[in-house]
Amino acid sequence: MLNKRENDVMNAVYALCSGKGICLVSPAELLAMLPRKKKFTEGQVEKILDELALDDYFELLSSERKGEKMYVISLHANGYAYKRCSLQQKRDFAVKIGWAVASAVIAFLVGWLLKRIF
Repeated sequence: MLNKRENDVMNAVYALCSGKGICLVSPAELLAMLPRKKKFTEGQVEKILDELALDDYFELLSSERKGEKMYVISLHANGYAYKRCSLQQKRDFAVKIGWAVASAVIAFLVGWLLKRIF
């Protein structure tokens, strides 16, 4: 399970690589796609990219182009399944909330019914 910062970076990577599964991106382009409220730095993004690569979401290669650092990112199976897993986690959370609400309603009704009987 990814934390919020890793989710933000993975969303950006997935958006960049969604067509072909591989992309060439500069750190500036990647930073531009991330939420401005969280104030990512280039060092933080590089660290998160390395961690995601270790978790086998994608393969990360760093290179230089005209003196500018570039990342070559190619998605792996975990990277392709990222959106599906993200949606599944949201559904699971909604089901848990639904069960909690249903349990509370049933407990209330049972308590109310017992008060009426006794």
